Amino acid sequence: MIIYLWFWIYPIIKGFTTSLTTGTLGAPKTFVGLDNYRYMLDDDKFWSSFWNTLYFILISTPSIVILGLAMALLVNMKLRGTTLLRTAYFMPFMLSVSVMGSIWVFILQSRTGLIAETLSSFGTTMGFSFFGSWGMGWLSILIATIWWTVGFNMIMFLAGLQEIPEDLYEAADIDGANRWAKFRYITMPSLKGVTTLVIILQTINSFKLFGQTWLITKGGPGTSTTPLVHYIYQIAFRQWDSGYASAVSFVLFLTIALISLVQFKLLMSKK
Repeated sequence: MIIYLWFWIYPIIKGFTTSLTTGTLGAPKTFVGLDNYRYMLDDDKFWSSFWNTLYFILISTPSIVILGLAMALLVNMKLRGTTLLRTAYFMPFMLSVSVMGSIWVFILQSRTGLIAETLSSFGTTMGFSFFGSWGMGWLSILIATIWWTVGFNMIMFLAGLQEIPEDLYEAADIDGANRWAKFRYITMPSLKGVTTLVIILQTINSFKLFGQTWLITKGGPGTSTTPLVHYIYQIAFRQWDSGYASAVSFVLFLTIALISLVQFKLLMSKK
């Protein structure tokens, strides 16, 4: 309990008290009350990074959850080579974010990247840049994130699939149920708890997006791919404003907690 309080509860309380102050990081603080939160309401960069984060959640969470389930269903079929597939799907998740980012920068660079060099060997050129526009920038981040994290969700779904009793499927076969009926009325209801957990965890991870944007697009072009954690980093370690950075961080914490609670209530209440 002491360790839990020291490493979890105390940082939350300390972060909130710091958000009520102003002053550069490491210097004496001045109490300003809710001024940082008032300033946040009119901060265009905050709202831009906040909506960027929500946009990434909307495009990444359904993609990664659905693809993770599809991969788990494929691996669970116990076909020849599924052990190799399971290993290959999960291996990228073992990489650090810096290694993952370096790999995808190498692949997606417009002139010297793997895709550009491959196209060049066939006598053609890549007529666009993965990092040159808002849409392509987010597509690059999404592809890298899916490749990096979908294996974890696949393992979660696979564990859930292996807990479903085979008797249910055998009884469905006797009743003449097809594959879609078995998936709809047996598999998905049995995976309700796992699916809820995967969606909540994936949403939280998407809220904490930082490494991919920092390493792949640098938050650009402009600030079009700058998420909230990226903006917090800039405030704290580029502007050295620990008070405002703590205020934005506390808002992020409350947003994650609220959305996670709503997701849990909605997903677990469905029958």
